[in-house]
Amino acid sequence: MKRLVNNIKLYLGILAIALASSCKPEIEGFQPSAGQADFSKYIAVGNSLTAGFADGGLYLEGQQVAYPNLIAAQLKQVGGGEFRSPFFSDEQRNGSGYLQLTALVNGQPQLENVTTNLAYRAEGRLAKYTDDIENLGVPGMRLDLSVWPAFSAANMYFERLLSDAEVGATTYMQYASQKNHTFFSFWLGNNDVLGYAMNGAVAVEGDPTKTLTTAATFNERYNQFIGALTANQQKGVVATIPDVTAIPYFTTVTRAALIAAVNASGASITDIYIRTGAGVARAATHAHLFVLPFASSGLVGSTSTENPIPYG
Repeated sequence: MKRLVNNIKLYLGILAIALASSCKPEIEGFQPSAGQADFSKYIAVGNSLTAGFADGGLYLEGQQVAYPNLIAAQLKQVGGGEFRSPFFSDEQRNGSGYLQLTALVNGQPQLENVTTNLAYRAEGRLAKYTDDIENLGVPGMRLDLSVWPAFSAANMYFERLLSDAEVGATTYMQYASQKNHTFFSFWLGNNDVLGYAMNGAVAVEGDPTKTLTTAATFNERYNQFIGALTANQQKGVVATIPDVTAIPYFTTVTRAALIAAVNASGASITDIYIRTGAGVARAATHAHLFVLPFASSGLVGSTSTENPIPYG
């Protein structure tokens, strides 16, 4: 009987392996095809993620691994044409500058700004790049600002891509939709909520980067932009907008990590206090979100007019 049971187990094991093998997708002989799309001139429309913005700045290494470059490399298998990005030169490879990690102290990151090999031609103005490009990503671009000519002068990443005559007179929607493209990828809308969320869901009067775009405006601008990109029957793909509170900026610093860091410095606490919009102080819970710079802001453990409550 024991031998029979062992044989049954063996047969069942062989059967399971056979079934698993038969379920594997067959990719041998796969031939990529463009289908009904024309990839001969692919453009990428978007914001910082499209441009390759990383670590708080735009620099050459980040530009080189931006996702549109990866897409364009694959499209070459099915008729994709040249895909150019406004790369910084090697001499100015650090572009706008960015943050780098130097150490961890009590579990908290210590950062410093990279300040060498930058690409500034003047204060707040990056070295110009006005050659033809297909990666049109502009860090900071929002849907509601895509029809503002003034934004082309206010945003140094956009200003860099325009001639002097175009600065202050050209909208991003105009700039992106007049490239004689045949195919596009479109990923705008993140910044229409991100700046507002990063500011604690508090709008700042006079600062359009820290406001929440209304649903009506968002819908109007989105349809308007897609309409401009498809005016000549071009095809494209659009990317959705993720839950911004799921990104590391809101999840890296936790209540538990803050309490542990304070206790590691010699204190002994069990709570971190927050102040509501109504000015009421109360202990934070694990459900509350702390923005990434909070740990290094100097607020934890301080008592001042701005922060009268210790550890909060």
